[in-house]
This record gives sequence, structure tokens and C-alpha cells, in this order.
Amino acid sequence: MIDQAITEIEPLIGTLPACRALGASRAGVYRRRRPPRVREHRPRKASARALSEAERAGVLGQLHSPRFVDSSPAEVWATLLDEGTYLASERTMYRLLAAEGPVRDRRDQLTHPPYQRPELLAERPNEVWSWDITKLLGPAKWTYFYLYAILDVFSRYVVGWSVQLRETGPIAEQLITQTLAQQQICRGRLTIHADRGSSMTSKPVAFLLSDLGVGSQCTSGVSR
Repeated sequence: MIDQAITEIEPLIGTLPACRALGASRAGVYRRRRPPRVREHRPRKASARALSEAERAGVLGQLHSPRFVDSSPAEVWATLLDEGTYLASERTMYRLLAAEGPVRDRRDQLTHPPYQRPELLAERPNEVWSWDITKLLGPAKWTYFYLYAILDVFSRYVVGWSVQLRETGPIAEQLITQTLAQQQICRGRLTIHADRGSSMTSKPVAFLLSDLGVGSQCTSGVSR
């Protein structure tokens, strides 16, 4: 409709004023009147250096041969070149493989099963404890305290805690011994979980838990 109106008033006032009066683009009007010609698609001429079908088959035959089936195109190209044989460039070998399917590592890769993070399941109180040491900022600069805390995994109850000036295995040993006595834990009933900190894996703590018949596990996950 706009083009028709422009055509009607164009002889009277000109193309540009007509487009301005009707809010139309002059370039758009010209483009619709003289649409660009669609260029014919011409197939790309094959290069004179392109491999023939026989040469392509020869290259692929080498790549898929028992000798080179687990080798990358770069390795195949270098090995053949050392032997005085040139079939195609390294890039051409990659291109020929890509034409057959996705290019990937041609060597057999070791597959690992999905890693399952170990977890401890607590179904009742005093079955699994988890303990840790947290570094706390002191009242003065460069001073710190260390909070030792033992948590019952099932009830989330803090069964034992202590604030100390340093982090050592003997302090942890003393706290665990005191907490076990307060909670009246029997042998073979409890497992204590911790991370892999130096105090958690220290020999005094390990010997203590072994002597008291308490199981221990150093992992990164517990659940109720």
C-alpha cells in the first residue's frame, strides 16, 4: 500500500518528499522496485592438487591399517616421512578422517568407573561422631585459638568441645577420651569420622581409638 501511494504522488513532489511524507525508507522503496539478482551457485572447482579417489583410499588404508590404527595422523605422517613415503599432508589426513566421522583420539583409552564418595550413615545417636578443629581469631593481631568440637551425626548434638591455644594430637586424644567416658560409649559401638588434617591422622589419636575399640574413618562426607 505504501509503495502504491508513493508511486501515485511521486510525479508531483518527487521520491524523497513522498517517502518522508509517508514515513517510508527511500532505500527500501528502491530495493523493492529493483530487487538484487540472485547469483547462481557455481560448484567449486576442484584443485589441481586434490587427491584422486585412489590416493584418498590409499591414505585411509594406511590410517586404518593394523600398524597405524592406534596412531594419530601426526604420528602416521611423521613415520611415513621418515621412511621416505609421502602420501598427503598431516592436515589432509585429519580432513579425510573427519569426513568419515568425528575425529577423536584413536588410541584405546583407560575408562574409570564413576567415583562414589564414601559416606557414613548414622541411624541412631552415638553411632557416628564427627570431629574437627576450627581456627578462631584472637583478641590481638596474629593471635588465634583452636576450637575442638565433636558432633553426633544423627542428632547434631555437640557431645564434646574444647578451646585450646594450639592444635596437637595429644590434646585431641585427651578430649576424645573424656567425651567417650562422659557418653559411656561401649567398645565396638561407635565410629568417629574426621577429615585428613594432621591432628586427625596423628598416631596418638589412631592408637587411642584402636585401644578403645572405636572405629575411625577419614573421609569428606557423612550423612544422617
